[in-house]
Amino acid sequence: MPSTLDATTTTTSDAPVLSSPARALVCRGCGKEYPLAAQHACYECFGPLEVAYDQAALARVTRAQIEAGPHNIWRYAALLPTGQDPASRVTLDPGLTPLVSAPRLAAELGLRGSLWVKDDSANPTHSFKDRVVSVALTAARGLGFTRFACASTGNLANSVAAHAAQAGVPSIVFIPGDLEPGKVVTTAVYGGDLVAIEGSYDDVNRLCSELVETDEFEDTAFVNVNVRPFYAEGSKTLGYEVAEQLGWRLPEQVVIPMASGELLTKVDKAFSELVEIGLVEAPANGWRVFGAQSAGCNPIAVALHNGVSDIIPVKPVGIAKSLNIGDPAAGLYALEAVRRTGGWMDYASDDEIRDAIQLLARTTGVFAETAGGVTVAVLKKLVESGKLDPDAETVVFNTGEGLKTIDAVAEQVGPTYRIKPSLRGAREAGLLES
Repeated sequence: MPSTLDATTTTTSDAPVLSSPARALVCRGCGKEYPLAAQHACYECFGPLEVAYDQAALARVTRAQIEAGPHNIWRYAALLPTGQDPASRVTLDPGLTPLVSAPRLAAELGLRGSLWVKDDSANPTHSFKDRVVSVALTAARGLGFTRFACASTGNLANSVAAHAAQAGVPSIVFIPGDLEPGKVVTTAVYGGDLVAIEGSYDDVNRLCSELVETDEFEDTAFVNVNVRPFYAEGSKTLGYEVAEQLGWRLPEQVVIPMASGELLTKVDKAFSELVEIGLVEAPANGWRVFGAQSAGCNPIAVALHNGVSDIIPVKPVGIAKSLNIGDPAAGLYALEAVRRTGGWMDYASDDEIRDAIQLLARTTGVFAETAGGVTVAVLKKLVESGKLDPDAETVVFNTGEGLKTIDAVAEQVGPTYRIKPSLRGAREAGLLES
């Protein structure tokens, strides 16, 4: 039966290993604290739990310590709740993905400040989910779980199945039955159990929340259910990396895709932590956080536009399936982060998403999945509406590889010419004209 994590110093040999800076789980609603265990909701108010840290331990972390670490997310182990002992990790070693300068994209959009694309398609299973899965499953192993699982819109399923295969641990992942074929194949290939549900992601997530309470799933870690607090912390590494890759400074603006809203909140949390412990200084006017959703699943953005905090669940539609969470668990906290920092949210139609995928590709060489198309399309809208400062340094996040959602643009792109294999054919097509 899984128990609690040991936050004390451990060793794999005679050399001491860092101790975890995590001290407890704390309710984001009422503030009640719990041990570092497999628990995701408060017993008092049913609010979500997140990891709380020993601030003195975080304050001892230095830039030099981080820079001397491995070239992956574990260089930030001293800022994470688990994985301080390399031997304890369940990981494909994601992280340190490219921060791509995007001057041509900036010029097309009318941005005068520096524009960067944080391209997490370079992770082992080609999405940012490798970060959260590495942290969650490392915690799960420490808690004694013997099977790994998740509810997923695709990328998370890929990552959990791959991590389980690498670790030699059984996996069972649950997906909506209408998922993109590429994401189905890139999950099933790892050999674990893959369960397609006749319903939406919210139906899948609801079933997983019920399964985790059964005796048959007692030893199963659902990365985004019973070990969700640890899972969410993995997203912070995106914020840490952006700061380090910019020379230990924070961008003035970030544009982040939203499904549950958790990625946005954790990047903001990472920036706050870095400032609080003195690793970076905040920009003179602070940083602003912007959220991006698709028009087919936009409950968080609609709440912001309506000036309310009640997020009304929706039935998702549209091509951006990796963002199709109609009842977003962290939506309220995403709203809080955007409002507190003076940012904004917007959403994009399917056609705008397709156009943005192509715009990003032809100006930066980055082929994004539909979630990246959402982010770039919303960036364009934010510039046009004046919500985003065109002179401020901006980072946009591409969270997945375009090859996973190739059908989204398959009908829009293709051969520019079709010719016979001869000089005459090339000449008739105009290829030999000067």
